[in-house]
Amino acid sequence: MHIVLFCHSLVSCWNHGNAHFLRGVCQELLLRGHSLQVYEPQDSWSRTQMVAEQGPSSLEGFRQAYPRLRSHLYEPARLDLDRALAGADLVLVHEWSDPALVKRIGRHRRDRRYRLFFHDTHHRSRTDPKAMSAYALEDYDGVLAFGEVIRELYLAQGWAHRAWTWHEAADARRFHPIAGLPRAGDLIWIGNWGDEERTAELEEFLLQPVADLHLSARVHGVRYPPEAVGRLRACGIDYRGWLPNHAVPRAFARFGCTVHVPRRPYARQLPGIPTIRMFEALACGIPLVSAPWSDSEHLFHPGSDYLVARDGAQMRQHLRALKNDPAMAREMAARGRATVLARHTCAHRVDQLLAIHQALSAPPPNPPVRSPA
Repeated sequence: MHIVLFCHSLVSCWNHGNAHFLRGVCQELLLRGHSLQVYEPQDSWSRTQMVAEQGPSSLEGFRQAYPRLRSHLYEPARLDLDRALAGADLVLVHEWSDPALVKRIGRHRRDRRYRLFFHDTHHRSRTDPKAMSAYALEDYDGVLAFGEVIRELYLAQGWAHRAWTWHEAADARRFHPIAGLPRAGDLIWIGNWGDEERTAELEEFLLQPVADLHLSARVHGVRYPPEAVGRLRACGIDYRGWLPNHAVPRAFARFGCTVHVPRRPYARQLPGIPTIRMFEALACGIPLVSAPWSDSEHLFHPGSDYLVARDGAQMRQHLRALKNDPAMAREMAARGRATVLARHTCAHRVDQLLAIHQALSAPPPNPPVRSPA
């Protein structure tokens, strides 16, 4: 098939975790022989911020890591949809796209045969329903939602007439264990500070346990205000700033464990949806301890694939156990990786996407032949 994707950015993962999953899906589609065109606005916030902070070399880093992936930069007002969508069989429009563009693409599809899906990977449908109701989706075939609670919201609110749960997943070709690298410390956390949505949670489940246990720890991420950086250093944590996502597997391989600290809107209002970092960490075979979140969709095996800490005291207990019992840590990491490989890779999600497309595109069954009376 010929597939077209509109997204906020493919080339930049600076404070833009959606790029992780989209890159993996695009890679998988290309490896299966499909043709692909990706469009992103030339002034996307993530790309602009990355280049401003890291310089143009950050773009070259993406090209080297993903030599088969390319995106077309466009100005929304000047985008020629007839040209962009020529020959399309399947079109995906990510929810960080401009609402006016979302509407234009829907109108374009009215007299054409391609399948058109809206892809939602954010908490705004729950936390800012007014913003999401501004998207005109009546001409879309449906919504691909990254959790069951989001799928149900679209249907309950009448924003879409069809919706499927399409969880994010790990690109298993890139996210895997790497042996032989020298150990750099006990714990690594990779995540952005971001809008005060988990400040208290980071204090309870990361900073204070690291300080209390005197762990050798490192943090990567962006948008850390000076007071946050100062707090990290006060806890003895080595803050290293932005890390491109393609470099994450090597970083995980040099540390003993990691933690999963979901943002408050996800943990409290969107049960069943972990961050994509969790899929990627488990795929890399690093032992993981998670702050509370409800695995209501039974994606993993809590307590077996990873440990769950209900509070800071239990986080300290689990981190101490992982450090003191390497065999237990290895066994748990192997179980977590096995679960990802069995159920949560980008290949699994592409299988699901193509099955949805095929089901919608199949001709209706012939009506039964009635014998004459």
